[in-house]
Amino acid sequence: MGWLSNLFKKHTENPTQNTYAEVMSGYAPIFSQFGQDIYASDVVQQAISCIVSELKKLKPEHIKEKGSDVIPVNSSIQKVLNNPNPLMTTSEFLEKVTWLLFLNYNAFIIPIYRVWTDKDGTEKRHYEALYPIQPSQVDFIEDAGNKLYVKFRFNNGQEYTLRYSDVIHIKYRYSVNQYMGGNESGQPDNEALIKTLSLNHKLLQGVAQAMNSSFAVNGVVKFNTMLEGDKVEKALKELETKLKNSESGFLPLDLKYDYIPIKREIQLVDDGTLKFIDEKILRHFGVSLPILTGDFTKAQYEAFYQKTLEPLIISFSQAFTKVLFTEGELSHHNKVMFYAKDLVFMSVDQKINMLRELAPTGALFENEKRVMFGLRPLEELVDKRYISLNWINANKASEYQTGQPDDTGGGNNEE
Repeated sequence: MGWLSNLFKKHTENPTQNTYAEVMSGYAPIFSQFGQDIYASDVVQQAISCIVSELKKLKPEHIKEKGSDVIPVNSSIQKVLNNPNPLMTTSEFLEKVTWLLFLNYNAFIIPIYRVWTDKDGTEKRHYEALYPIQPSQVDFIEDAGNKLYVKFRFNNGQEYTLRYSDVIHIKYRYSVNQYMGGNESGQPDNEALIKTLSLNHKLLQGVAQAMNSSFAVNGVVKFNTMLEGDKVEKALKELETKLKNSESGFLPLDLKYDYIPIKREIQLVDDGTLKFIDEKILRHFGVSLPILTGDFTKAQYEAFYQKTLEPLIISFSQAFTKVLFTEGELSHHNKVMFYAKDLVFMSVDQKINMLRELAPTGALFENEKRVMFGLRPLEELVDKRYISLNWINANKASEYQTGQPDDTGGGNNEE
């Protein structure tokens, strides 16, 4: 646990005259993190795995908005987004955060940074790492100055208190609780799902029992004579010998025996019922059956992205932006954006159409065009970008055609 102690060393605080933060619902703001129960279900694990597999493809970028344009920024924030910490790659970091979010309906990330004030009195930060953590209990505390703190307790008994403004907190199904995602207690609300999982478990048990019945008694042998004492034992041994010697599967019987077969009708749960239960579980997480099996169309994936993935991506982006930037940086429109996989929805024909539209404008680098179709980038094309000369400034069209400036008063507003 040494690395965890070092992680909190710089940022741990001890607020004076602290009290538990007020909660509008009246509950004490103490939250125990759990939520493992439903993950015994393979359907639940598969559904969440579909979401995690897509979110780990995201590309986090530090960008700055300038009007309608977006400018990528090479900063210490971008460096930790590219390499979050010594233990994780970016995809592993996103995978970890997403699993924690679905396990607890809350995910906490601790940014490690150095802070100083420049000669103009502006606060500056240099980020060194981002660590997702898994506390066993979370307490929200308010000091005498009404500043909010969060105390993390871990399974080894260690406790650390940080300013809440220094913690990236992503909430899932944020509703009735003031501070946490989940139910009133800040925990996953799985009551409705557990009922469905219980029904699914019982159905599968019934199927298993029906299949095991193939090993039950298939018939009864009736002796046509009265047997007493040692005659019963002798008859059973004779029958046992015949069973052992029957290589064909047919049992030779004489007039002393009658074989009465037992008619067995095994009632299995129909496919439609099992499919309905599976889909009911999947709907809880916003995952359709085609997405689960990987046999989806472009339209089905678009629906999955817009309904399930995009809200999570927005939550990630806003949570990171809120904590990683100072007030001054936020006022200058700095953001962390999580971009989806390149051309995630596009077929080959759509890529060709996109190329036809964008290539003449100079919006694509030459290597971007090659990568778009799975071709390797070429060194001689690095930073090469071409534009069609058939495109001109709309306000200078008259001057381009006639050689004379536009005299209507509206042609030379732009340089």
